[in-house]
Amino acid sequence: MSTPLPTVGYIGLGNMGAPMATRLLDRPAALVVCDARPEAVAPLLESGAVAASVPADVAAQASVISVTVLDDLQVRDVVTGTDGILATARPGTVIAVHSTISDETATELAEICRAKGVELVDAPVSGGAPGARQGRLAVMVGGSDDAFAAVREPFGYFADLVVHAGPVGAGTRMKLARNLLHFVSFTAASEAQRLAEAAGLDIRALGKVVRHTDAITGGAGAIMLRDTTAAVVDDDPWLPILSHVRDLGEKDLTLALDLGDRLGVDLPLALRALSGLGDGLGVGPGEISSTSTKENA
Repeated sequence: MSTPLPTVGYIGLGNMGAPMATRLLDRPAALVVCDARPEAVAPLLESGAVAASVPADVAAQASVISVTVLDDLQVRDVVTGTDGILATARPGTVIAVHSTISDETATELAEICRAKGVELVDAPVSGGAPGARQGRLAVMVGGSDDAFAAVREPFGYFADLVVHAGPVGAGTRMKLARNLLHFVSFTAASEAQRLAEAAGLDIRALGKVVRHTDAITGGAGAIMLRDTTAAVVDDDPWLPILSHVRDLGEKDLTLALDLGDRLGVDLPLALRALSGLGDGLGVGPGEISSTSTKENA
């Protein structure tokens, strides 16, 4: 006889929470939803979800509870407030916080929950509302092995990548590292647009090229394949591959910087990338970067 699937609760039905909760309607088990706005709850009720007026009412019915609210303060209120989850949660309940909060908040709340026999995992997501609607989010989970096992099945309805990042707090730390790359890349994209615009190019066409090729190559994530950032040793099979990437990168960055100089466009990120690319890849600076550094000394 198969074990019945647990009832899942979802608190917070905003731009991310609503499509994530909607995907959970496909599970062959009950879904309990809660939001301060009746208009946010109504579409899910019409599709078969059960309404709860406060988080405590969700916890009275569900053993896995997802939380997607605005910030640390709201997460604290949902978990520990007067009508919060801990007011009624039974031992063994798992609370999954999808909001991007401080990793210290996550570990603090996990300790409070643990004292009541409840587990809390920080489970921030990446992929935005489109990813949620398509069931293609990435979820980074910080928590115990048992808690991860409990959330893995329901998370599969709105995510096609669920990673156990480590103990509580690790999910948030991984999300922050991922978003560091995201927003630094946005800044680099702005720099590239300035260069393209100064060169008389159509920056919308450039955007099409970037999105097309990143979908093929994997973009910046394509180099995240080693298990360390230490220098690559001589007999490491990655050495020729990453050295080749460095040499190509240094060549192209040098050409872009030369174009920027001729057009009068300041490219500080490109200059920083040229000086740090080789060390970042773990293979040290190449001939072009070393020459450039000496000339600028």
